[in-house]
Amino acid sequence: MIVVMKPGAGPEHIQHVVDLVHEFGLEDHVIYGTDRTVIACLGDKRMLEKDAIENAPMVEKVVPILAPYKMASLEVKREKTTIAIGPQQFPIGGVKVGVIAGPCAVESRQQVLDTAEAIKAAGAIGLRGGAFKPRTSPYAFQGMGKAGLDLLAEAREKTGLAIVTEVIGTEQVALCANYADVLQIGARNMQHYPLLEAVGRVNKPVLLKRGMSASLDEFLLAAEYIIHAGNPNVILCERGIRTFESYVRNTLPLAAIPALRERTHLPIVIDPSHGTGHAHMVPAMSLAAVAAGADGVILECHPDPEHAASDGAQSITPQTFSNLMDRLRRVAQAVDRDL
Repeated sequence: MIVVMKPGAGPEHIQHVVDLVHEFGLEDHVIYGTDRTVIACLGDKRMLEKDAIENAPMVEKVVPILAPYKMASLEVKREKTTIAIGPQQFPIGGVKVGVIAGPCAVESRQQVLDTAEAIKAAGAIGLRGGAFKPRTSPYAFQGMGKAGLDLLAEAREKTGLAIVTEVIGTEQVALCANYADVLQIGARNMQHYPLLEAVGRVNKPVLLKRGMSASLDEFLLAAEYIIHAGNPNVILCERGIRTFESYVRNTLPLAAIPALRERTHLPIVIDPSHGTGHAHMVPAMSLAAVAAGADGVILECHPDPEHAASDGAQSITPQTFSNLMDRLRRVAQAVDRDL
């Protein structure tokens, strides 16, 4: 349930309600909005004496949360969440659309720095790159590990780009958090609950990718794990789902954007690289994502896709990326956004 405070409720009124919530054996989560404050009551709602809390000073009403995901729901927070990332504190979820690009895997110093400088010049706000790679085959390239994180940190130092890198195990969370500006949870780990709780205990934004066979409710419940563990800064990423189609690696359901808008206040980013699996499709789907209302795009860009250690087929070149950014700006302006 949520307790909606009246406009003008002071810290003492909010604390009084928080104390009442604790008395009933529930957890509190205070959300400060532009007009009023909302206090979410988490736990067994049967223990909550609704009338007792409604009678507290400066309480407007007590409302049940119908969605299974409580903290991620629009019922708790009507305003869109904006999450600032990187040294430049670029807001994901605001008026501006953020574009993050980079190689699937960190392979070498030159590869990372060349890519970072190219995408920065084109207008990107973040550099993606995997230091640890979860691969389907145990014989495939697994990433450079800590050495890859060092290269990403050097690229941030030179360009000011936010660093987005994937965490594939609980034992890597602390290490990656020391380097990255955004921790990515890949599709394979969307329901790795101990990992979700681990990144929920870290003070870094989390980019959560939808599982290839996950429903939207399951997706939002995965986000709920992170928020419930203490980290409200979750960015949802639609990266395509597995269907019967063979002309794409995954089917990219852009209808998820308006569907999620009806359910959650969290920002939404689209991954057209994994969502299609083909470089020639990436620009068109990026444009469509922004037109549909995405808060950002994260895509794979490599200076030499033909020799990429992983995902070369879906990686665009820096030149293609630069051309795409010019087109994205025009689409963003057409839908009252900016790039």
